Amino acid sequence: MEIVERVLTDAIVLKSRVFNDERGIFYESFNANVFELLSGVKVDFIQDNQSSSSKGTLRGLHFQTGSASQAKLVRVTRGSAYDVAVDLRPHSPTFKKWHAVELSAANYFQFYIPRGFAHGFVALEHNTIFQYKVDNYYSSVNDGGVIWNDVELDINWPNLKLELSEKDKNLPELNQLNLNSLW
Repeated sequence: MEIVERVLTDAIVLKSRVFNDERGIFYESFNANVFELLSGVKVDFIQDNQSSSSKGTLRGLHFQTGSASQAKLVRVTRGSAYDVAVDLRPHSPTFKKWHAVELSAANYFQFYIPRGFAHGFVALEHNTIFQYKVDNYYSSVNDGGVIWNDVELDINWPNLKLELSEKDKNLPELNQLNLNSLW
């Protein structure tokens, strides 16, 4: 595993080291000791999640609040996705800034997204498999989000016909949230 770039404040794009020969590939997708040594961040991931999405499916922008907030390490194991993280921590130097990275089965990139960030992605191919490691359990009471096309954030999403869930279509705008009370 190596760090590709540090983005925003505390978010990190990583790449797994892949061993490839005529039989196929092998790579270690996560090692807590290596991750901590490289990033300086100690994590205790306790749950893995996976989604499958059709091309153009947008999921997000989601976050968990309060004691249920989550850090995530995300990757794509089939297809590709345009992955976005938004820093919603009011005292952060990159507050309200976003960063996007293409995650794909071909590039082996992973994106570490700290607590206090909103997260979302768009599947760029049919049957994209997206995997998440999280450091806290999901809580429906602490579930939150920001509308994907919030004008204040001005995220540069891919030019695709987007499909969203009803929940994601109805998320609030950033200016409707009391960001100081979320974390």
